[in-house]
Amino acid sequence: MAHCPTCKKETVQKYRPFCSKRCADIDLGQWMSGGYALPSEEPLGEHEVEQVIQHAQETLINDGNDTLH
Repeated sequence: MAHCPTCKKETVQKYRPFCSKRCADIDLGQWMSGGYALPSEEPLGEHEVEQVIQHAQETLINDGNDTLH
């Protein structure tokens, strides 16, 4: 049987690969807080960062407009 990557207990099918919702949430929190990161060969340049920010802002504005209809 596989073991939970968070606490090492046996996994439960419902929360696989974790043993519980708590361990799944702990893992999600690690991803959301930057505790885990995928390696990158080169960091984004200033121009790429500006493009990402602009795209995110446009997406938020568009999503906000969609909810008003």
